[in-house]
Amino acid sequence: MSNWQSYLKEYQNYLRLERGLSENTIANYTFDIEKLISFLESNEIDVSPLKITEEVVQQFIYEIAKNVNASSQSRIISGLKSFFNFLVFEDYRNDTPMELIEVPKVGRKLPDTLSTEEIDNLIGAIDLSKNEGERNRAILETLYSCGLRVSELVNLKLSDLFFEEGFIKVTGKGDKQRFVPIGDVTQKYISFYIKGYRNHLEIKKGHEDTLFLNRRGKQLTRAMIFTIIKDLVVKIDLKKTISPHTFRHSFATHLLENGADLRSIQLMLGHESITTTEVYMHLDRKFLSEVLNNYHPRK
Repeated sequence: MSNWQSYLKEYQNYLRLERGLSENTIANYTFDIEKLISFLESNEIDVSPLKITEEVVQQFIYEIAKNVNASSQSRIISGLKSFFNFLVFEDYRNDTPMELIEVPKVGRKLPDTLSTEEIDNLIGAIDLSKNEGERNRAILETLYSCGLRVSELVNLKLSDLFFEEGFIKVTGKGDKQRFVPIGDVTQKYISFYIKGYRNHLEIKKGHEDTLFLNRRGKQLTRAMIFTIIKDLVVKIDLKKTISPHTFRHSFATHLLENGADLRSIQLMLGHESITTTEVYMHLDRKFLSEVLNNYHPRK
């Protein structure tokens, strides 16, 4: 198998002699590399440790993600990083295929995805006869159609709305700003809310530019958005665990399923690295092979 074993032996000696690790720890490190080797063998991928690419390693990580939890994934990724760093350190490679591969956040499970029908049902369950009905509809439409984080939604300003150009300005993690497209329907619901509910509020000092306000004229809290969604879930008896983040996840999943490219989704979500977008979306391998079969000239 393209001389993996000889490099693995050198790596074990390095761990033993230069790092002074116990045999037990060395066995654990070795086990992670052997998992990768057996993945390559079973998929008939004949590639040496010096030539293996990030794509192949990523494929392996998706494969193990199906069977192990986030903490085991983290350990395996750390083991692989150590091995490839050793190869770079010893001048066998100029770079590591682990550069952009992120360790999954332990204990974080992706929320369920909502179907478009479920989203319509949730929005349809909003009582528009109540004062805050227009506001809540605008909130859910914005979460879903723009794929925002809940913190981005509550911090939206009137001055961030560029409806004529068809965009909103979003301030994401680390105060990074991005422009996200906004559709006509969502613009319409936000305008209804501004002209109706918002214009009749007594707005507190410092909140004049805040888009989504509570009945006391202050910025809505993140907890309030959770509550609005939770109440609607109960109302339609939806048997899924959902949160504001579910709308963002559904936004990305639906775009991908309808043929949007990953790079565009990454830009709209505001992810630093495309790897985050891939891992975050738990990309369906079946879907990707369909894309290849449909679009590749030598399918």
